[in-house]
Amino acid sequence: MAKKKPNIILFGIDSLRRDHMSCYGYHRLTTPHMDKVAREGVLFEQHFSPSIPTTPGYASMLTGMDCFGTDVVALRHKGPLGSHVKTLAEVLAEHGYQTTSVGFSGNPSARGFQNYLEYESWHPDETGRTPKAENLNEVTIPELKRLAKDGQPFFLFLRHMDPHSPYLPPRPFERIFYDGDEFDPNNKSMEPVYAFKPFADFIKSWVPEGVTDHEYVTAQYDGAIAYMDACIQNIFATVESLGIEEETIVIITSDHGETLYEHDCYFDHHGLYENTLSVPLIIKFPGKVPAGKRVSDMTLIQDIMPTILELAGIDAGIDFDGRSLVPLIEGRPLPRETEMYITECTWMRKHGWRTPEWKLIVALEPDFHFKPQIELYNLLKDPLELSNVAEQEPEAAAWLKGRMEAHIAKREKETGRTNPMYTNLGWHGKGDKPFASSQEAYDNLYIGSISTARSLQAKEEKDKEKESESSMAKNKA
Repeated sequence: MAKKKPNIILFGIDSLRRDHMSCYGYHRLTTPHMDKVAREGVLFEQHFSPSIPTTPGYASMLTGMDCFGTDVVALRHKGPLGSHVKTLAEVLAEHGYQTTSVGFSGNPSARGFQNYLEYESWHPDETGRTPKAENLNEVTIPELKRLAKDGQPFFLFLRHMDPHSPYLPPRPFERIFYDGDEFDPNNKSMEPVYAFKPFADFIKSWVPEGVTDHEYVTAQYDGAIAYMDACIQNIFATVESLGIEEETIVIITSDHGETLYEHDCYFDHHGLYENTLSVPLIIKFPGKVPAGKRVSDMTLIQDIMPTILELAGIDAGIDFDGRSLVPLIEGRPLPRETEMYITECTWMRKHGWRTPEWKLIVALEPDFHFKPQIELYNLLKDPLELSNVAEQEPEAAAWLKGRMEAHIAKREKETGRTNPMYTNLGWHGKGDKPFASSQEAYDNLYIGSISTARSLQAKEEKDKEKESESSMAKNKA
């Protein structure tokens, strides 16, 4: 009798940056339970999501392809995921898996799941807080028990939203990392946040009125991670009680990181800086993945699907853009990845090239932060990316641009398609015309409320977005 294939639980945690996890060296103990999983499995120290935000990030995670392979780069991707790619859910279903997605039905790359479950992950309850992870557990744990009882191998994909704004962890997590006076009138650090018109009303809709200290908001992000970590332990406890721990692959990762009070991109995930590109990757599979191993090689989000399939013993016959990380897990050599093409179509349309030493960012149209068209950072000398040296290092900028353009030409030839960064002119939802100036971008891009922000995440919410915008227009009139 053939041995049953392993179960797969994939935690696709939205907006989780790895440098705010204690297992990655963060000074706050934010993730003790996920730290335990890391000690029982393998942690990848230099894992990246090159194409932000959510839509392209998950597309690469769940297809094993880069942005040229998926043809997805924009948050507001038009149309379904192309039929030229297969999703992880589709492949696993073909190999006898039951597949369930939690909190992910509105995304193009959610294609192929047999079951879709939703939970409240945006709006606060009567306490003014949002128990996102507990809401997720309420639908997930019964489903986990059903899947385990059925006897077939299963794939359970969980999209946690706790680190995604609004950061509203329930008590006591809203203050476990903060003991200051968030209303101190002498603290002016939130003034630039409230003055940034495109996001001001959205941030004011969930940050308590009168908060002056940006560290308080960052503590909410960290508190949300710690709260989520505690709730995730409920899922691990269920796996253990069901007796399926030894036959279950657990993967913890994220679609992209988050910007807190850096680079003027307040409490969001745009900007091609390290805080948005750097994400965690932890894999646990007892008896197959060594415990306590840390891998220092650079890995990419498109490596996740081929790695899962190899661990599960499945040959999908797909020529992935990503590669299986099993050799690295087992201590075998794998050619090093050292450079990557980076893209974003969130609130700005930019692309660039990253090496271990340099980061080049090129704006394809003016951005609403009035930043220069070319940004260049020396990551070894300036890891926080505070000093743009494009004018001082023109030869480095030209070399990186040449590397980027050669990569684009190569991938266009291989896929037979134009770089999607060049064709997604309607990325901003304001028609198909690029912004002519930063002022035009600043005046046109606007998030007014939690409901509007939520509508950007799912296609079926478009009508609600239009109703919200119409209502706001009437109120302003």
